[in-house]
Amino acid sequence: MDVIDKEGFRPNVGIILADGKGSLLLAKRIGQDAWQFPQGGIDSGEKPSDAMYRELYEEVGLESADVEILGQTRGWLRYRLPKRYIRRNKSPICVGQKQKWYLLQLAGDQNSIRFDRGDKPEFDGWKWVNYWYPISQVIEFKRDVYRKALKELAHVHSEIERKLTSRKQ
Repeated sequence: MDVIDKEGFRPNVGIILADGKGSLLLAKRIGQDAWQFPQGGIDSGEKPSDAMYRELYEEVGLESADVEILGQTRGWLRYRLPKRYIRRNKSPICVGQKQKWYLLQLAGDQNSIRFDRGDKPEFDGWKWVNYWYPISQVIEFKRDVYRKALKELAHVHSEIERKLTSRKQ
């Protein structure tokens, strides 16, 4: 059930999954050359963290034991939909999304990643990419929110890279 706030924004969670080696999971939408992080709506009465674990399972096939939460954005990050994407025949009208972003580290095996756990799979492929790469790959109207989320969580991700560097020395 979609919940739209009084300003027309749908609450949503975004999932940034790190592999522990400094790379992030970027997923490919089914039948498209469109790449993004997993994300999904927050149901009425659902806490953002619960929505994040539900979406993680539905979209990527991972369970809470497969990941460790490294950080999350403090407030809501918003993006507006271009006019052509706004469904005018729905009430209330959704003008965009407000998102809480979570940075997770894969604790289990990447072979656990699968796209058939939800009712309707959204992705048919994925790849590990460098930290800032997704900003240039996501659909244009989401780029600013990706930039803000990655910027806010960059200090946490830097810890992963620092630990890797110290292990190699």
